[in-house]
Amino acid sequence: MHAGEERRHQDVREAYQASHAVAVLGRLRAIPIERLRDVTGARLPVTKLEEAGYKSIADLLEATPEQLQHVPGIGAKGAERTVDAARRISDAAMSNTHVTADMDLRVNDAAALLAALYRVQTADRVLVKVREPAKRIGGALSTLATAAKPLSSRMRRALTGRTRREQAQDAVDRLAGLLADPQTNQDLDRIRAANEKLRGVKPPRRSTVRTDFEKRSADYFSTLSRIAGARVNGEAARGFLPTSLADRIAVQKLDETHLRVSLRAYQAFGARFVLAQERVVIGDEMGCGKTVEAIAALAHLRAEGAKHFLVVVPASVLINWLREVRSHSALRPFRLHGPDQEAAKRAWLSGGGVGVTTFEALPNLDLPPRTKISMLVVDEAHYVKNPNTLRSQAVRAWTDRVDRVLFLTGTPMENRVEEFRNLVGYLQPELVGSVGEIDAVAGSEAFRKAVAPAYLRRNQEDVLSELPEMVQIEEWEEFGAEEEAIYRDAVAARNFMAMRRAAYASGDAGTSAKLRRLVEIVDEAEANGRKVVVFSYFRDVLDTVCRALGDRAIGPLTGSMQPQQRQELVDEFSAAKRHAVLVSQIQAGGVGLNMQAASVVILCEPQVKPTLETQAIARAHRMGQIRRVQVHRLLVADSVDQRMLEILDAKSGLFDAYARRSETAETMPEAKDLSDATTRGRLIDAEQKRLGLTEAK
Repeated sequence: MHAGEERRHQDVREAYQASHAVAVLGRLRAIPIERLRDVTGARLPVTKLEEAGYKSIADLLEATPEQLQHVPGIGAKGAERTVDAARRISDAAMSNTHVTADMDLRVNDAAALLAALYRVQTADRVLVKVREPAKRIGGALSTLATAAKPLSSRMRRALTGRTRREQAQDAVDRLAGLLADPQTNQDLDRIRAANEKLRGVKPPRRSTVRTDFEKRSADYFSTLSRIAGARVNGEAARGFLPTSLADRIAVQKLDETHLRVSLRAYQAFGARFVLAQERVVIGDEMGCGKTVEAIAALAHLRAEGAKHFLVVVPASVLINWLREVRSHSALRPFRLHGPDQEAAKRAWLSGGGVGVTTFEALPNLDLPPRTKISMLVVDEAHYVKNPNTLRSQAVRAWTDRVDRVLFLTGTPMENRVEEFRNLVGYLQPELVGSVGEIDAVAGSEAFRKAVAPAYLRRNQEDVLSELPEMVQIEEWEEFGAEEEAIYRDAVAARNFMAMRRAAYASGDAGTSAKLRRLVEIVDEAEANGRKVVVFSYFRDVLDTVCRALGDRAIGPLTGSMQPQQRQELVDEFSAAKRHAVLVSQIQAGGVGLNMQAASVVILCEPQVKPTLETQAIARAHRMGQIRRVQVHRLLVADSVDQRMLEILDAKSGLFDAYARRSETAETMPEAKDLSDATTRGRLIDAEQKRLGLTEAK
C-alpha cells in the first residue's frame, strides 16, 4: 500500500475509534445504576450510590473501589463488586454499540471521521482510473525484472546456464519493448498525474463533507467497513452457513478490478458465494445491497474474460439496474426492453456487457445460438415461484441454458416453504430431493443445512450496524359517523375492499380520523424538515390523500405508470431541498425504487401480505439512510384493520422465523394469505357477527 494511502486509512481508524468511544460513553450514561443488580445478582444499596451522586454506569466507571467503599452500605467487597459489574456492562456496550449513520455532524468527533472518509473516497475516485493500468504494468515489470535478474551483474551472468541466460535476455528485450510502448508511457503519465493530483488536494470544508455524506452515506460506511472493520456477527454475516462451506467460500478469489464501489465484508462474501456455488439464491433482506453483490460477481467474471451477462427484472426496477451497473462498475449496461431494444441488443452482442430485460420481454429475447451468457441474474425472483406461469417457464428455459445463475430476492417465501423449494429447484434440483416433507415440519435447522449450498440470507440487523433506529407507531383511530355508516354497509355487502378503505370514504379530514391524523403527521414532518412517503394499496385513497395535502404531494406514483415516470417522481422527491411528500401505491413503490430520502413512512391501511409492507418500509429504511425512520400505521379500532393485524402479526415473520429459529412455522394456522377467499370469508363473518348484521352461527 502506498504511504499516502496508509496514512489516510490510519486517519480513518483513529477517527472511528474516537467516535465509537463517544457513542459508547453516551450509551453508558443512559444506563441507570439499577442495572448493576442484573449483572451481580446481589442486592447493592443503589439508593445510597444515587445519593452519593452516581446516576449512571458511566459515573461508576470514573470511580475507584477506594472512592466507592466510603459510600454508606458499600464496604470494600461491595465496592470491588460494583466496579467489576460496571466494567462488565461497559465491555458489553463496547461490543454492541455502533457508530450509526444518524450521527450528530456538529460534534467534532463525527466531523473528523467523515472528513477522513471523504479524503479516502476522494483519493479512491482519482486512483480508480489508474488502478487497472498500474496493476497491469506493475505486474509485468515485476515479472520481467525477476526473469532478467541473471543478467544484472557479471557474476550472475557467469553463474547462470545458457538456457536461463537466453530466457533472461528475452525478458530484457520484452522489458525494453514494454517501456517503449506508447500505451505504456501514456498509462505511466496518467499514474504520475493521479499522484500529483492527490498531492494537491486541500483539506475539505465541513459543509462540503456534510453535503457529500448526505448524498452518499452508504459509500462512506462501506469504506469505513473496509478500513476499520465491521462490528457484525461473523456467523450471521456468513448467513449461518455450515462452517465447512463458509470456510470454502471465504477463500474464493474475488477480482474487484472492474468495480467502482467498496464492498462490505458480507457483500464480498456474498459475491464469493455466488462464484463458488455457481447456481444460487441470494436472499439478503431488502436494503442490504444484493444488487451490488450481483454486480461484483459479474465484474469478477469480466476480469476473467467473460463478455455477456443477462439480467431479468420486473419492469419497475429496470432503470434502477441500468443505473446501478453504470455507477458501481466499469461494465456497460444495455436496455433489452422497449422500442430501442433491437439496436441495444446488437451493440450488446457486439461489444459485450450487461443486458437488462424484463420478465415480459424475456420469452421473445432471441439470441444467436453461439452466444454464451456467462451469468444469468434474476432479480425479485419470487415472481417465478409458481412454475406454471409463462414468465416462470421462460426463466426456467434460460436457467437450463446458462451454467451460472443467480436469483435475488428479499422475500424468497411469502407463505409456505414449498414455494421456496420451487426457487431452489430451478438451480440445484438435487437439493430439493434431499429435503423431504418431514424436514419442513421437523425443524428449520435440518432444512437450512440441506439448502445451504444454494441459499444465502443475511438480515439488516446482522450486517448493517450503522443503520439508524426504526420506530414503528400504530396510530389507532375511530370511525367518524359517516365513515362508520359506510363501513357497516361494506360489511353487510361482504365487500372486503370497500371495508379496507371505508375510513377515507368521505375524503374530508374534518370527518375522517385517519386522514386527519395523516395530515398531522405530515405537518409535523414538515416542521422538522423531514421527507415523507405515503403508501396505500388503493388508487382512490391516494387521490384523496393528494387532495388533502395539496401542493405538498408528489404523485401519486401508480402501477399504471411507465418505469421511467416512476423513477422521475422518485428523483423529484429525492432532489427536494427539505420537506416533500411522495404518495405511492404500495405495490408500485414498494419494489425496486430507493426512497431513502424519506425518514417518515405512512401506511394508510394494513396489507393482505406482510411482505408488501416490509418491501415498502425497506425502500426508506435501507443502506444509505442517515436519519431515524418513523413508520406510522394508520388503523381503526374494532374494524377489519384490527382483525387483519391479528392474522398478519402471526404471518409476517414466517420465513425468517422458519429459516433461523422456529421449528413449527409451517404448521402455524394463522400463516395464510389474506387474499385467500376462505380466510376473507371468515374475517367478514366475524365482522358481521360483531356488528350484529347476521345471526351467530
